[in-house]
This record gives sequence, structure tokens and C-alpha cells, in this order.
Amino acid sequence: MRRPRHLSSEERALWDRVKGTTKPMSPDAKPDPAPLPPVRKTPVMPRDPLPDFQVGQKADAHRPNDLLPSITHRLVNAPVNMDSKSFGKMKRGKLVPEARIDLHGMTMAQAHPELLAFILGSHTLGRRLVLVITGKGKDRDDGGPIPTRNGVLRHQVPQWMALPPLARTILQVTPAHLKHGGHGAYYVYLRRGR
Repeated sequence: MRRPRHLSSEERALWDRVKGTTKPMSPDAKPDPAPLPPVRKTPVMPRDPLPDFQVGQKADAHRPNDLLPSITHRLVNAPVNMDSKSFGKMKRGKLVPEARIDLHGMTMAQAHPELLAFILGSHTLGRRLVLVITGKGKDRDDGGPIPTRNGVLRHQVPQWMALPPLARTILQVTPAHLKHGGHGAYYVYLRRGR
């Protein structure tokens, strides 16, 4: 049940002015009860995702530089949109992909149209499980203050698959089993054609 909304002080003053210009309908009408004092809410301060640090305290050297979880971690923890039995078989490498594309070594400008054509073509042909190989990527971290990600395509391909026109054809994306490429490849489970 919804909690009642109380009048603010300005609304109460306006109501009192309007009420003073009216006449009661019956002589035994009761006046309004005294207004309740306004409830003061303490402001909730948003939590800082970083722990407090005191001057002189040693920093945790094992803490990752990137606050955003890795793409693999996000895909593994994504909700399962397909049949759970088939999903389990797919993750264990028991389902064989019907087709595959190797984007390894391509630039983003070359890989994006190839991926679009492959996924949309596979969906048109009625394929259900395809393998997209991106490669694990080269270690390009130059040691600067801003960390750089390994594997540009490995991080970009799932984002492309989450956007139209590919998103409407894809049911599930998950990292491939080791025998199909491990973290350098993705299983893409397609929706049934209509």
C-alpha cells in the first residue's frame, strides 16, 4: 500500500487561504486536524566505489587498474537466454559450431562488415551455433598511466553483437571452450528464423 503524501508548508498555506473563503455544508462539520510536523529525511550520500585511503597507508598492489569487469567476466555472468541444457553443452564444447569466421589479424574497419555479413548470412541460412574467432590480442601496454586493453577485436565484437542489426538475430554470446579457441573466440547462438 502506498504511503500518504503530506502537504508541504506552501501547499498547507494555500489550502488554508482557500478554506477560509468557503462555508461549511453542515453546521456539525469538523475542522481539519492540526498539520503534522514535516518529516526530515537525512540525505543519503552515494558510496564511493574506491576504499578510503589514509596518508602513509600502503596501497594494495594486487588491485586491478580497470574498475570495469573484463568482457569475459561480463559474458560469463550474463543471464542465460537460451535452453539451459543446450547452454551447458555449448559451454562444455559438446555442441559443434555449424560455421566459423576468423577475424584474427583484421582491423576494426575490416572486421565489422565481415562480422555483419557472416552473422546475418548465417541467420538467413538457419544456422543456430556459429563460432567467431577474434584472437586474444597482443600485449600493447606501454606502461603509461592509462591502461590499455589487450585484444581490440576481443572487446569490440561483443559490443557490435549487442547493437542492431545483429542484436535481433542473436540469442546468446559466450566465450568458446578451449577446444574451439578459448578466450580468443566466442560462441554465438542465433535465434530461429521467422
